[in-house]
Amino acid sequence: KTAALLAAAASVGAILGGAGEPAIAALRGFGGNLGIAFQAIDDILGIWGDPGVTGKPAANDLRQRKKTIPVAHALGSIGGEELGHLLSNGELTEDGLRRGLALIESSGGREWTLDLAERHFHDASAALETASLAPEAVEELRELARFVVGRDF
Repeated sequence: KTAALLAAAASVGAILGGAGEPAIAALRGFGGNLGIAFQAIDDILGIWGDPGVTGKPAANDLRQRKKTIPVAHALGSIGGEELGHLLSNGELTEDGLRRGLALIESSGGREWTLDLAERHFHDASAALETASLAPEAVEELRELARFVVGRDF
């Protein structure tokens, strides 16, 4: 959903301004990739974010049994069956929460999600090269993308 929303937001100005299809497609690609990077970082913060910065308890998304990107990765890995069982049987106890975090970590879910965000950041940046935008506009959009993948809240 986030990728679709940002793809639309990034391209609508070009559409309304009468830009050609290459510029519209480039901006749509920028927004879509930025949306995936944003969601990946949001999912990282929902599990491992600093409560003092995010304003949410540690492992909040896991407590709520959300099927975020790191969780989905872990569910498809060794230990995924155990994690699935933990997430489908009522409220997580503190022991269950610790075990779930350990399973996600051991599956590489955190690193995989960070790599996903980084790949989509680079793809978003590369999409701007074909948009025929002023260099200043390209740099401002790249700065926005850097902010999205570097945020801690």
